[in-house]
Amino acid sequence: MHVGFIGLGNVGGKLAGSILRNGFDLTVLDLDENLMAKFAALGTKKGRSPKQLAGDCDVVITCLPSPAACAAVVEGPDGILEGIGPGTIWAEMSTTDAGEVKRLAGLVAEKGGEAIECPVSGGCHRAATGNISIFAGCSRETFEKALPFLTVLGRRVLHTGDIGSASILKVVTNYLATANLVSVCEALTTCKAAGMVLNTAYEAIKISSGTSFVHETEGQVILNGSRDISFTMDLVAKDIGLFQSIAEEHSVPLELSPLLNQIFADGISRYGPRELSPNIIKRLEDATGLSILGDGFPAEMEDDEPEEPGYEVRPTAAVAIAAE
Repeated sequence: MHVGFIGLGNVGGKLAGSILRNGFDLTVLDLDENLMAKFAALGTKKGRSPKQLAGDCDVVITCLPSPAACAAVVEGPDGILEGIGPGTIWAEMSTTDAGEVKRLAGLVAEKGGEAIECPVSGGCHRAATGNISIFAGCSRETFEKALPFLTVLGRRVLHTGDIGSASILKVVTNYLATANLVSVCEALTTCKAAGMVLNTAYEAIKISSGTSFVHETEGQVILNGSRDISFTMDLVAKDIGLFQSIAEEHSVPLELSPLLNQIFADGISRYGPRELSPNIIKRLEDATGLSILGDGFPAEMEDDEPEEPGYEVRPTAAVAIAAE
């Protein structure tokens, strides 16, 4: 299988690395020539355009920062639509708008290609080891074709339904992660204000019912002081804004979501859109004069699980029906 990969940023570069590490024929493309050069030094081909990748590859993966960037790559000059045809799969791995990915998937289908949206969840450190989770929205037939490369990119792969379903679920999970991040910031700051040793507070939360994936990962880089989780405030704002839009579209009267959007809008106005997202805690540090730091925590997260072959995750009801 010849795979083309467009977008070698914080997440995309690590996902492309998994493709390369597992022996696939890989062609890469990015606006940053230095990123392409690093992959070329490892034996990959350098692509010339999205059109060329769509014409030459069995699968073209996009992992880009925004719906607008994805649309430009798919339907712009020398875009994927100009090269794609029957038998070729376009796989969108970005966190994007469900309506937009449906629209672009329709255009791909008109050219005879197949589309799958497959956003990832679990952090850059798991993207690097192929242990990240993947949501896959597409027809079951396309899912079966895509599974061989999806189980290389990720450990747990869930078929979520038709195109659009994976984007909704990805936005939902990113919203939950943001709510966790803000609550962890408040909890750690309150512990510090109350005179708790933050190393002890971290462990207490970790072994309790109050723990979360965010606490056990982002909590560590917060306490280290690096706050480096390879994700920025503008990307958080995009994701939670998409979640708010979904709720409004379906007349769900949310209370936490508008507040989270306000918090990150304020964080961006104070520290800039490209500030690392865990530094949302700086709002509390500034307000209290406290420094939320601990000893011995890592500056970046590393996946301590060995890379293992991926597999399809089936919803509980589907498992029960299959067993019958």
